[in-house]
Amino acid sequence: MSSTPPRSPLGWFVNQPYLLLSLTSLFWAGNIVLGRYVAGHVPPITLSCVRWIGAFFLLLPFAWAPLRTDWPTIRRHLPLILVLALTGFAANTALAYGGLQYTQALNGLLIQSSGPLCVALWTLILFGVRLTLAQLLGIVVSMTGVFVIILRGDLTALASIEINKGDAMLFGALLVFGIYSALMIKRPVTHPMSLIAATTGFGALMSVPASLWELNSGSPLFFDGVTFLALAYAIIFPSALAYLFFNRGIALIGPNRAAPFLHLMPVFGSAMAIVFLGEQPQPFHLAGYVLVISGVIVASRR
Repeated sequence: MSSTPPRSPLGWFVNQPYLLLSLTSLFWAGNIVLGRYVAGHVPPITLSCVRWIGAFFLLLPFAWAPLRTDWPTIRRHLPLILVLALTGFAANTALAYGGLQYTQALNGLLIQSSGPLCVALWTLILFGVRLTLAQLLGIVVSMTGVFVIILRGDLTALASIEINKGDAMLFGALLVFGIYSALMIKRPVTHPMSLIAATTGFGALMSVPASLWELNSGSPLFFDGVTFLALAYAIIFPSALAYLFFNRGIALIGPNRAAPFLHLMPVFGSAMAIVFLGEQPQPFHLAGYVLVISGVIVASRR
């Protein structure tokens, strides 16, 4: 009799798309809070640039061997790699951090709820892939839950929202990230570490000229304890780990099924406020969580 060798914990982990995508949303939720918190400490383009430079050098020791092996493949697909670097890294994060300099947290979270629709739009435009009925239903249900959480169960709060240029920048970031998510289904066949190292590296290079212009224009940069901790978090969690997890999740279940997990970001954001800021849980939190998680479950099914 032959027996199947036991799978290592890492081997099990990298094949759990729902866990990987949930952790991605957790890390990105923390990044939204961080981006708003450090406004005025680090200029947005510079924050994006340093984030990707740091992530590249953090990943490089682990990616060096597979990157050397996969370099001929990456070079053959260089136009696609450059578009992925621009949309998923350089432009997306610069726009998002820039928007967080101006907009309310409420606006930002509401705009984030349209992320899955942006992904669905680009997969339809670029590849003719339509949402299934389950995916559409799941997105609607989870988006309803997002609204319940953000508006604290009070729909009249919509009337107090003020639209500004930060909102436009955040929505632009989502549209750009939707292109990245859709194009990931056309990524070259490489080791995951090769792809993330190449795209972060090129994304960092694309950000350098704009960052130098931003600093030269007089934008303030205060390198203090807050800045150091913010950069450390941004480099490790929403950059290196989150993109590895997000890319793997898309590889396992596709962009349209992966995108609704973005709706978990307000869930994690409100939970962080309860745990770290001492806010009291309310009935609308539970109602919103149930709706969001139900929607994600429905949308992620085949």
